[in-house]
Amino acid sequence: MSFKSLENIPHLDMLEPFKGVFCDEYAVKELKTCHEREMSDNKIVGSLEEAIRLCGLKDGMTISFHHHFRNGDFVVNQVMNTIAGMGIKNLTLAASSLIDIHKPLIEHIKNGVVRRIETSGLRGELAEAISHGLMDVPVVFRSHGGRAAAIETGLVKIDVAFLGAPSCDPFGNANGYSRDNDKGVICGSMGYAKSDAQYAEKVIILTDNIVPFPNVPFGIPESDVDYIVETETIGDPNGIMSGATRFTKNPKELLIASLASEVIQATGLFRNGFSIQMGSGGASLATVRFLREKMLKEKIKASFALGGITGQMVALHEEGLIKKILDVQSFDLEAANSLKNNRFHQQISASYYASPNNDGSAVNQLDFVVLSALEVDVDFNVNVLTGSDGVIRGAIGGHSDTAAGASVSIITCPLTRGRLATIVDRVNTIVTPGKTIDIVVTDQGVAVNPLREDLRLALVSSGIEVCSIEHLRDKARKLCGESAPIRYTDKVVGISTYRDNSVIDLIYQVEEDV
Repeated sequence: MSFKSLENIPHLDMLEPFKGVFCDEYAVKELKTCHEREMSDNKIVGSLEEAIRLCGLKDGMTISFHHHFRNGDFVVNQVMNTIAGMGIKNLTLAASSLIDIHKPLIEHIKNGVVRRIETSGLRGELAEAISHGLMDVPVVFRSHGGRAAAIETGLVKIDVAFLGAPSCDPFGNANGYSRDNDKGVICGSMGYAKSDAQYAEKVIILTDNIVPFPNVPFGIPESDVDYIVETETIGDPNGIMSGATRFTKNPKELLIASLASEVIQATGLFRNGFSIQMGSGGASLATVRFLREKMLKEKIKASFALGGITGQMVALHEEGLIKKILDVQSFDLEAANSLKNNRFHQQISASYYASPNNDGSAVNQLDFVVLSALEVDVDFNVNVLTGSDGVIRGAIGGHSDTAAGASVSIITCPLTRGRLATIVDRVNTIVTPGKTIDIVVTDQGVAVNPLREDLRLALVSSGIEVCSIEHLRDKARKLCGESAPIRYTDKVVGISTYRDNSVIDLIYQVEEDV
């Protein structure tokens, strides 16, 4: 059927007539194999510098990285050295987290390549330098859910995302492992890179493992990728993951873990189909071991485990005690290999994990979350960001996200660390507001938030002795005495934001010792 115009047909004035199969009237299909297309039509460019130029990176833009390689990461330093060599300056670095291996960023801050940082956490010498006033602009700290929300809403607008991937095909399908081959660098889930890939204006994948198309399953689809750079290595496997999960032998941690498992059992939610998230610290991992005994004894199975996944959780999954795993970050080799091999072990994005903008956020389905703390105050506010000396030495992570979403949020921490009290009048830096913290478990007693009288009654009826948070503070103070106040200047070096990206506290520059 032929036609001359669509103008006179009601409601179709926005459509256009067919003009041909290809834009060029002389273009025709080519007889190519898939391999030939991989060789000729791929997204691989010759160098990182070329990829940066193609992305149009300019002074003042925002770049991002993920932290799934942890202390084995080579990507951030490689990229920043290249950018510095190209003379680009005044960048905002929006990394999901920065740690010890990123010490070279100190020089890039000093020479003006990096002007601002937005992240979940800082550690090592970089954190020390920033705490002592290195930067003119305060670092903005966001939770993992808050960061995802900020990216989704445009509050954080990423111009170029640099994402390291342990495997990638020539068209950009990337993942944290490969079912074709693994060259020794494996990180498992790429959950924190997913939002960057989806929302950044341009995305560059750096990989040392090009595999045949299609690289399935993929954590990041080719539709989100602009360029691929093949590099000699993206990281050190020994720094990315240890290959084995630490089993604590610390009597204090074991006592806390045993007590935390008793608390979980006493809440009334410890029944078939319960859900849980655990941290990767010694007491949290030990809690998993004590819970396993109770699950076997009472024939209880969990519906799912969430968050950063360890080999401990994988062992329970493979034993049939946890039905499914939702993995935003694989903490060890056991977790990474489980993601590769177990069909009910699923990698998820930071948005699906914890974004407050996401109605389907998985943290809202949690029954229990067991979290750590550097400090807890008498209002149940928690600090996981700054140390007793005021220096930044941690990360918000998913702390405030999971505490808000879970039906029962439990903090495990010793009453004292060395000669320092953990339970205090006011924490150095508020990260997670006390209203979302339900129970604090220490080696010297258990305190329940007065807002959760239901939990207090449940614990008492189960024979668990409950004391006030003030009692724990007084006990810690008696053991440690009064700590000397930290001396700060008036300069703000960091901004602690809540998961809705509102400012919840400020971090001031630590005064230099005279």
